[in-house]
Amino acid sequence: MWDLLVLNPMINLMLLFYRFLGQQTILAITALTLVVRLAILPLTLRQQQATQRMQELQPELQKLQKKYAKDKERLTQEQMKLYQEAGINPLGGCLPLLIQLPLLYGLWQSIIRVLAVSPLELLKLSQNIYPFIPGLTNLIPLQSRFLWLDLGQPDRFFILPVLVVVTSWLSQKLLTPPTAAADDRSAAMSQQMQIMMPLMFGFISISYASGLSIYFIISNLITMLQFFLIRRGQRTVQGRRKE
Repeated sequence: MWDLLVLNPMINLMLLFYRFLGQQTILAITALTLVVRLAILPLTLRQQQATQRMQELQPELQKLQKKYAKDKERLTQEQMKLYQEAGINPLGGCLPLLIQLPLLYGLWQSIIRVLAVSPLELLKLSQNIYPFIPGLTNLIPLQSRFLWLDLGQPDRFFILPVLVVVTSWLSQKLLTPPTAAADDRSAAMSQQMQIMMPLMFGFISISYASGLSIYFIISNLITMLQFFLIRRGQRTVQGRRKE
């Protein structure tokens, strides 16, 4: 069912992009990443807007944490009251993320599957190709050379993994609301996640095809662009209200 609903459509779409973009694998990966990110744009916008609203509430949350530092139950009540008054669901940014994760995982899988290098992987790939679209089977194996890279193999110079770690850290830092200083446990956990997640993606980039690193970098750049566009839009709206 997973292959039928998610993996096969993405693989065949990527092969079509490969055919019509001059049989350039990196362009096909870029195009497929953009299409999937465009499809989940409403979800990512909602997630980033929720994050931005949480950031705006941080000064008020810090005041509450200082005021009710010795009364955790009252602190929780006052925090929930503040969220309700601001019209914010503290878990509002999680649901869009959970919904989009299967699509992003399918995109990840499709890139790995299309960059097949061994006979067994090529056989698996042929089973994902739609027989009613003529000529797609003839496209495999895909051209995987780009600059110093073999997109079907890890980057032996580790340039892409470093870029993956840096862009992952930047995008995660932008999307993670600053935690009030009084909440030491949450602050420590947030800092650990901001370090561990980029390192995990970097390890994946070292271990798998460099075409997957291209996907990570493009996705991170899109995430950062969306964040700045949303923040710019919010500032424009706030400026008009003041006028």
